[in-house]
Amino acid sequence: MSETNSKVEVRDVDVFYGDKQALNSVSIDIPKNSVTAFIGPSGCGKSTFLRCLNRMNDTIEGARVEGSIKIDGEEINDKHLDPVILRARVGMVFQKPNPFPKSIYDNVAYGPRIHGLAQSSDELDDIVEQSLRKAGLWEEVSDRLSHPGTSLSGGQQQRLVIARAIAVNPEVILMDEPCSALDPIATARIEGLIDELRENYCIVIVTHSMQQAARVSQQTAFFHLGDLVEHGPTETIFTNPREQKTQDYIMGRFG
Repeated sequence: MSETNSKVEVRDVDVFYGDKQALNSVSIDIPKNSVTAFIGPSGCGKSTFLRCLNRMNDTIEGARVEGSIKIDGEEINDKHLDPVILRARVGMVFQKPNPFPKSIYDNVAYGPRIHGLAQSSDELDDIVEQSLRKAGLWEEVSDRLSHPGTSLSGGQQQRLVIARAIAVNPEVILMDEPCSALDPIATARIEGLIDELRENYCIVIVTHSMQQAARVSQQTAFFHLGDLVEHGPTETIFTNPREQKTQDYIMGRFG
């Protein structure tokens, strides 16, 4: 992959929780304007690695991250870099939809307000509308923006959370099993949304569903027992993997 196409460059990243090593010397380039899927059995390190990309491991006591992670050439583990600013650049969508206990409007307006992205209430209205439109939710909620975000269905809540992530104009969006709590129809909506969003964002998704990885991603990385076993174009990983371990996992022989 050419240097210019990489959004995130990871070199020799180890993660420790106390004495236990959770990730072993992971190196990967994650391209811009595409979806990269992390697959592998439960407990293999894929969510741990995802959390490295916006320093969420900083919040876990005893966690230690070593190695280099650069976004657009900037080292994100630099102690002078404010993690709050980093997390505005690198948005996160979790497994369970987690809207704030606020109105639909305030859920989306929250980030732009704290980061001072809007100079006026009209500008804020515009950011909220555009974010909800990008998340495919505007038509469904435009007449009830004052209702609580928690009043929406699970799939709508997840799209609200995606709108909230988009509202601060991130460059990278991390998604940790974003559809695992959703029904098939809501899942299809989110997958369609991911496909649209990749035109403007670098998206990294952890998924336990190999079918989902095959449907939504252009690059796939397979993790096993804290190792990044292999990564490459999704089609290659699924049809012609280099490593026997990858083949076994994809064929359902373990995991």
